[in-house]
Amino acid sequence: MFNDIGPLELVTLVVLAVLVFGPDKLPKFIQDVTRTIRKIREFSESAKQDIRSELGPEFKDFEFEDLNPKTFIRKQLDNDDLGLKEIRNGFDLKKEMAEVTDAVHSTDAPSSPSASSSSSASSSSGSTGGRVDMTKKPEDDDRPPFDADAT
Repeated sequence: MFNDIGPLELVTLVVLAVLVFGPDKLPKFIQDVTRTIRKIREFSESAKQDIRSELGPEFKDFEFEDLNPKTFIRKQLDNDDLGLKEIRNGFDLKKEMAEVTDAVHSTDAPSSPSASSSSSASSSSGSTGGRVDMTKKPEDDDRPPFDADAT
């Protein structure tokens, strides 16, 4: 509950409490606060028990913490009825991205002299064998005209 309060903040709160309530009223105030917190917890637990009893025996292992979306998703991912772990483990994003970048950066070397003449003719049009060479800079005459209104 108070995991994010540091020691300096805690000391500051104690000093402020002593200044506001005074050293003689502070112990009674602390007792009243702890009594109130205890009553709230008891009320909360009784409400949870009432809800569990109303839901019936099939929900006896129901936890209210499961209503938190993060907890619910984590619990469902741990449940391997759907085979989600196989899907998650079968998909390697780094491998897929490496294959895509290799495909983009690969260049086809001509295998025959007739292919070199056809590839030189097609290179002037900007493509080699149906693939676009991303490493080659486009020639000045291959660029489309600049249209300021279109951008």
